[in-house]
Amino acid sequence: QVSLEESGGGLVQEGESLRLSCAASTLDISAYDMSWYRQVPDKERELVATIKRFGMLNYPDFAKGRFTITRDNAKNTVYLQMNSLKPEDTAVYLCKADSPMTGRAVWGQGTQVTVSS
Repeated sequence: QVSLEESGGGLVQEGESLRLSCAASTLDISAYDMSWYRQVPDKERELVATIKRFGMLNYPDFAKGRFTITRDNAKNTVYLQMNSLKPEDTAVYLCKADSPMTGRAVWGQGTQVTVSS
């Protein structure tokens, strides 16, 4: 069964950093566009960052300059470095794999990030 497993979440103070990891099993991430999303209760899931198969990056405005997505195809893992964290960054962060070839999408279960002021 294809799966994505996120890790690295936790409780931090405002202004601190976290690095999230998304490890894929049975799925070769080199064939996928990889993204991080976040979700808080009663709100829509929100895109945080995307890294395409060939490296093109996409960030929404709130993430530019603070968040960095990278991929290590050899380790089959995607990372999200988050700096200067704010209380409004508190959410469950989820990893997603999108296949440009098949349209298939796979989600992870998420990891909780909590930023206290």
